[in-house]
Amino acid sequence: MSDFTTRPEIRGTFGVVTSTHWLASAVGFGILEKGGNAFDAAVATAFVLQIVEPHLNGPAGDMPAIFHCAETGETRVLCAQGTAPAAATIEAYTREGLTLIPGSGLLATVVPGAFDGWLLMLRDHGTMRLREVLQPAIDYARDGHPLLPRVADTIAGLRDFFETEWPSSAAVWTPGGAAPGPHALFRNPDLAETYDRLAAIADDAGGNRAAGIDAARAEWRTGFVADAIFDYLKDAKVMDVSEKRHGALLARSDMAAWRASYEETLTLEYHGWTVHKTHAWSQGPVLLQTLSILKAFDLGAMDPNGAAFVHTVVEAMKLAYADREAYYGDPDFSEIPMDHLLSDAYGAERARLIGDTASMEQRPGRVPGFAHLADAYLDRAAHDFGVAGVAVQEPTMAHLTEKRGDTVHLDVIDRWGNMVAATPSGGWLQSSPVIPGLGFPLNSRAQMFWLIDGLPSSLAPGRRPRTTLTPSCAEKDGARLVFGTPGGDQQDQWQLIWFLRFVHHGLDLQEGMDAPLFHTMHFQGSFFPREVRPGEMMIEPAFGAAVIEELRARGHIVTVSEPWAVGRLTAALREKDGILRAAATPRLMQAYAVGR
Repeated sequence: MSDFTTRPEIRGTFGVVTSTHWLASAVGFGILEKGGNAFDAAVATAFVLQIVEPHLNGPAGDMPAIFHCAETGETRVLCAQGTAPAAATIEAYTREGLTLIPGSGLLATVVPGAFDGWLLMLRDHGTMRLREVLQPAIDYARDGHPLLPRVADTIAGLRDFFETEWPSSAAVWTPGGAAPGPHALFRNPDLAETYDRLAAIADDAGGNRAAGIDAARAEWRTGFVADAIFDYLKDAKVMDVSEKRHGALLARSDMAAWRASYEETLTLEYHGWTVHKTHAWSQGPVLLQTLSILKAFDLGAMDPNGAAFVHTVVEAMKLAYADREAYYGDPDFSEIPMDHLLSDAYGAERARLIGDTASMEQRPGRVPGFAHLADAYLDRAAHDFGVAGVAVQEPTMAHLTEKRGDTVHLDVIDRWGNMVAATPSGGWLQSSPVIPGLGFPLNSRAQMFWLIDGLPSSLAPGRRPRTTLTPSCAEKDGARLVFGTPGGDQQDQWQLIWFLRFVHHGLDLQEGMDAPLFHTMHFQGSFFPREVRPGEMMIEPAFGAAVIEELRARGHIVTVSEPWAVGRLTAALREKDGILRAAATPRLMQAYAVGR
């Protein structure tokens, strides 16, 4: 393809770190330089992302990771997706007159997961002490970092709301009553103190590194962090997106009992690549389903920037996402027909539904024994068609502020071949009020649940919400690749397009980052207000007028985005011979790959 890219693909042999913010990538690589491994670096990178992108993630959010351990040869999932509280029943919400769980505020909170997940990774696979990987985040929170313009804009849009409704957030995000300006030196001393206390508890645990990490995990669950959270929640009733004030259902016992965990990956074979994803408690399998459908098409013969390629991929994604809405949920609570959904026969059956024109229908497959779930989705989609909404990504508090971000992503590979892909999210500054004294808010992931009985994604105590967070890993002939992107419902669309061009058209990592992207909004969205937009898609203008007009002629309802506005991909690759490669999107001008 083109010899021109916006920046070089990073290549080396020592290590690579790529993430959605340059400071976090630099910190992660610094950990590698100090002798840490990919797991140490990933944890340090992640905690800095919480500081520098607080509108996109926080310690009380959630985090799935797919990692490869060079020593054991295993590729596994780390699940740090918190579960619904014991009191979070459908009846508890409907008694409040709600038909959807609000996209913000305390009612939307599930058990915080990210902090425990990162510490579990560090304990079991890292080599460093908690203090070593937390100190960069502590320093940036205490001494300050240059505030991204998008963070400044988000805070400015919420300043009056914070002052009136969420004063604890005002104290952190608008110190002295003023919204910080773009690139201002911004500090969060309360969060610095929280992390410093947790690191000190680990330091005081004695000489055992793992014992220190577990001591900090326990302090988070049942010590001063939990005390601050539940001292606040016992009386708090705050305004949320429903425009009413509600309290939390999260209880001390919920947080004390929960732990992050490991599980096997879900895989699919595609043109020689084994692709690893999370299970159906996330949307991860939708990428595998789309690949299964696309096996029926000669994508390599199509122009990767042409109308035929875009049309075919969009139509395949519509079908896979319809199945997501019908069949996905927490496999610990519901039987998910995943073997059927990922079978070659089913993929071929679904592929036969793709014609030359855009479908306007929601078309979940009819899986034997599960067809009632397809019918339930069609009923929901028909009811919610036309629900008002303007955000095409994660619209928490979208009625109060412009929000173009969504979450963060990181990929790390070290010189030994350890690899991590992780997509932390939740606990945004827009999600709920800051917990006084701690410097961070809780999450709003419960909005993924339905207040309808009998669905895999129905609300139930202890159940994981069907998150959109979905890192990726793929391997072929000794080469191994980790990649991902923020983007809510778009995550597995942008990753898919990038991966297809990598596999079929020979684009290197950075060329794929720079190539124009698109996505469909045809299916029911995951975030409040759960809108449906049949036939609608968004495309970057770099595809050109002829392609865009041909897509419209095929029946697609096309919105052309601003230039360089779609996708925030990062990726890293280890070749069979040990050469490392990494890349990061130029979009938003903040993601960077670092390596040598």
